[in-house]
Amino acid sequence: MTQLRIALYQPDIPGNTGTILRLAACLGLGVDIIEPAGFDISDRNLKRAGMDYLASVALSRHVNFERFEDWRQGAGRRLILASTKAAVRYTDFVYRQDDILLFGRESAGVPDHVHDTADARVLIPMVAGQRSINVAMSAAMIAGEALRQTSPAPAPEG
Repeated sequence: MTQLRIALYQPDIPGNTGTILRLAACLGLGVDIIEPAGFDISDRNLKRAGMDYLASVALSRHVNFERFEDWRQGAGRRLILASTKAAVRYTDFVYRQDDILLFGRESAGVPDHVHDTADARVLIPMVAGQRSINVAMSAAMIAGEALRQTSPAPAPEG
């Protein structure tokens, strides 16, 4: 079975990245960090947020978006971008087990060329006047929906 993955484009905040790594460890997701990050990947804040879960994450680091994109295309995986500019609600999208869920920088999202590269874009609807949801919360919401759609129901106990 192919593993659903979360990709972080040049993350800015170590605490958010650590929280996403912890989420991924607990849910069995892979994580791709597309560098350069806005902090040292060995940052103590990242380690504190990820706690002792970091060793359990299938983590890949990519030196830039082009290297990530080469790897992704070679693996034949779809790239699903979380974007405030998307038209499709994340709950209306049909996910696959081999999707990569891409989240942009906390400070700036992703540049247009990355936005244009995505195979699909999904939106978390928000009330008018709000800018964005925290990236770790967005990752949890979208990954949760993707897992709900793609994971088999657990066998009943007993």
